[in-house]
Amino acid sequence: MTGGLRTNALVPGSQVLGFGDYQPARIVTNDELAETVDTDDAWIRSRVGIVERRIAAPDETIIDMGVHAGGKAIAASGLTPGDIDLVIVATCSAESPMPAHAASIAHRLGIAAPGAYDLNAACAGFCYALASADAAVRTGTARNVLVIGAEKMSQWLDWTDRSTCIIFADGAGAAVVGAAAEPGVGPVAWGSDGGQADKITITGRAGSIRQEGQAVFRWATTAVAPVALAACERAGVRPEDLAALVPHQANLRIIEAIARRVGAVNAVVADDIVHSGNTSGASIPIALSHMLERGDVPSGAPALLVGFGAGLAYAAQVIQIP
Repeated sequence: MTGGLRTNALVPGSQVLGFGDYQPARIVTNDELAETVDTDDAWIRSRVGIVERRIAAPDETIIDMGVHAGGKAIAASGLTPGDIDLVIVATCSAESPMPAHAASIAHRLGIAAPGAYDLNAACAGFCYALASADAAVRTGTARNVLVIGAEKMSQWLDWTDRSTCIIFADGAGAAVVGAAAEPGVGPVAWGSDGGQADKITITGRAGSIRQEGQAVFRWATTAVAPVALAACERAGVRPEDLAALVPHQANLRIIEAIARRVGAVNAVVADDIVHSGNTSGASIPIALSHMLERGDVPSGAPALLVGFGAGLAYAAQVIQIP
């Protein structure tokens, strides 16, 4: 053998072609939670900004929700299942560790023999998966990628723990990423702080979500904005030119603090947390899908996505709105 190995032809860039989302039918209000835990509507609104959240039915799975959201994203992209050759599912709330959800979702959507894998970066998972999809398209590894964030957080909650059961919810959001003549997904700025990984945990197979709320709040309101600004700089976009800022929907107070520090003064700031709760790796694509449905942001405008959560993992990138 002489010379180096053959490689795929590089593609100039990737772009998001369409979004989709799915939320369960059941709405759980603050007043309903107050019937079983020591809390009330005013307390919840003042601390996390949530009014209501969606909770999946007992027999409704991450795969079910991912299929709904993924199908909507494919339809919005103008492609067909036959055009997709890679499926990435970001989730941290799997019912079981194997098999991965991605292959099952692909099969139910009629996507034949794609590359398929799950990714766990908790609440930053969608941004990690989007960066992976961008790289796969630009290196010629995939033509079109279906990226799904899907979570059933309710199955990992202690419903007597008011510090967590008031926050988390269920749902799925998805995007299709394809090739572009010019970049429509900016370089990712990402990282982690494993020294604080014990701040948000699930211990053991029968465990439930535990978090040190004040420590997470301090970290998110100080450490995340610099990552968001780094993503803007790498994409060559000024914060004041952003049309949308879509942070992970963790807590309305955290979202407001990040928005102030980023300085995206002309951007619509996603506040899906109010009516959707914290859906972890699904929150960013659900929020973006809702913004597009309402017509909050124009096609082609720049939006900054910022994910952060357990790990402590974080990631941000600028995209062009499809």
